Amino acid sequence: MAKLWQTVSTSLHPMVERYTVGNDYKLDKKILPFDIEASIAHVKGLEKIGVITAQELVQIVAGLNEILEKFQRGEFIIQQSDEDCHTAIENYLVEKLGTLGKKVHTGRSRNDQVLVATRLYTRKKLKQISENVIELEKVFLNFAKKYKGVPMPGYTHTRRAMPSSIAHWAAAYLEELINNHMLLETAYKLNDQNPLGAAAGFGVNLNLQRKYTTELMDFKRTQINSLYCVNSRGTTESYILSVLTQIMMTLGRLSTEMILFTTPEFDFFHLPYQYTTGSSIMPQKRNPDIFEILRSNVGVIVGLQTQVKDICKDLISGYNRDTQLTKEPLIKGMGIARRSLEVVALVMKDVEPKVENLQQAMTAELFATHAVNRHVKTGLAFRDAYQKVKEDIEHLEKIDPKKALEEVVSLGGPGNLGLENYVLDRPL
Repeated sequence: MAKLWQTVSTSLHPMVERYTVGNDYKLDKKILPFDIEASIAHVKGLEKIGVITAQELVQIVAGLNEILEKFQRGEFIIQQSDEDCHTAIENYLVEKLGTLGKKVHTGRSRNDQVLVATRLYTRKKLKQISENVIELEKVFLNFAKKYKGVPMPGYTHTRRAMPSSIAHWAAAYLEELINNHMLLETAYKLNDQNPLGAAAGFGVNLNLQRKYTTELMDFKRTQINSLYCVNSRGTTESYILSVLTQIMMTLGRLSTEMILFTTPEFDFFHLPYQYTTGSSIMPQKRNPDIFEILRSNVGVIVGLQTQVKDICKDLISGYNRDTQLTKEPLIKGMGIARRSLEVVALVMKDVEPKVENLQQAMTAELFATHAVNRHVKTGLAFRDAYQKVKEDIEHLEKIDPKKALEEVVSLGGPGNLGLENYVLDRPL
């Protein structure tokens, strides 16, 4: 099929075509339904300003819906020769509707066309990721409530430090996820802007009803400056991936801890059999591969974020073909983040602390600071109390862990978790 820019007398070398198109036509399988949605909004706007008639609008919308139905049945194929879904859609409409199909692209460029379709796709995916984050918040809140009285060593410098608890540990992840969701909300708001009507970045000499198409596609706001609409491609994707990096860093820390705390040397948690894998040579092995893959995917997301930043860091204003290469990292990153959140929620629902092992791990040195503060309560200066306990550290006695935890009454400590203060997020 002909490219939108191609004339009868022009041709593109096959190697150049393969290189410039890349796998964009494959990625557009994700984008096509949203391009249809945006195209319907666009032609409704064209009818509103008299570029097409009401009857023509009905025909074009029917054609667009027909494409969507064929696509959903696997009958509408985007070819490399199409370059992208936008070309495939327009070519189909021209073949079906003739001259009327040629009116569809009036007042728009593939620049704002791909922008708006990507924004619609991204909005849906961010909503799904929001639901995944909230589901994991619930998992950790329930975990904290269920194991509220179970003690656990707290660590600094990867060494035993002070008494903590399973609930204290779980509530830390709960609060971190709530903060992560705040960041996700900002990414959602940044994305939730309608760029349709910016055309190639310089507007058009038609009175396009931009606010009308914003309402039709249920965007929160219209992105006003046509040049910035085009310039924002890549920067928006970069910010979204930055937020996903923060979420993945949370999951990465959890992965490292679960790998460590389920080793025979620690043995703090039971990781159910169905979430582990085996060895091809060692019959006894059960491996935490799920957390190892998760941990490595943090690096993948960081790399995708850096990739987008590097692509866009020194471009001039206006469209540059470079930004085509921001689509894949965005799609891939959102997919990784969503699957990672889903699998963590699945596994952590079934993870159980090994209470007896945790009790045994609460060794005497963990209670040194408790001993210092008990002296402080009798009137001894903190530094003198610190020195007194330090000089007699070998004779430090183990305190009942539960009682020790109850003494930590400062808000947010193991004895005063403040779980009632947490408000789980609502989906975006």
